[in-house]
Amino acid sequence: MILFPAIDIRNGKCVRLIQGDYNNEKIYHDSPALVAEQWEKSQAEFLHVVDLDGAKDGVPANIGTIRDIVHAVNIPVQVGGGVRSLDIIRDYLSAGAERVIIGTAAISDKAFLKRAVSTCGDQIAVSIDARNGYVATDGWTETSNVKAADLVKELEEIGVTTVIYTDILKDGMLKGPNFQELETINQLTSINVIASGGVTSKADIRRLKHMNLYGAIIGKALYDGTLSFQAIREET
Repeated sequence: MILFPAIDIRNGKCVRLIQGDYNNEKIYHDSPALVAEQWEKSQAEFLHVVDLDGAKDGVPANIGTIRDIVHAVNIPVQVGGGVRSLDIIRDYLSAGAERVIIGTAAISDKAFLKRAVSTCGDQIAVSIDARNGYVATDGWTETSNVKAADLVKELEEIGVTTVIYTDILKDGMLKGPNFQELETINQLTSINVIASGGVTSKADIRRLKHMNLYGAIIGKALYDGTLSFQAIREET
């Protein structure tokens, strides 16, 4: 199972939001690229980077910062936040991203998603952000009437190979992931599932690994020192 340290960017800085609340932000570092270097030194094998401004406004706002991250490390980087056109995908891939994550547009513009998958194949991932089992959009500010489980089935038919599943109510709360929902999603599909939200302990890592998930994203627990990346690497 791949462990992905998360780097969330807002206004060019490395931050964390509590449950996706843009009014509840903590700044951890002024230089996301330096943070990326630190995770690589800690033996991370893949980074998860999100442009929070882009996720909220629908237009990437931190591509320069993301380019700096990609150039600062020798490990692959997956990037998301405001990805709503093939031009944006090309910009991220040209900047050196290994994989580009589509979020809101996977719900609102299926034709775009299909074009993206047809054009870029497994370099496209889809972020499924759910609140009480329903997909949230627009930087988690809106909740749709689409069930996460139904979306997964549709994504598989389209040809998506990787999904990031985030339970918003668990994100940043340091109370563990939504194991039941992750188990349901993972059993529904052959798509690679990356867990996100609430990963807090070695026990969480062990349980996710035993569920045969492709990966797990870890954010607040690493930044607040609840978890040591070197220590949890031993669990995988």
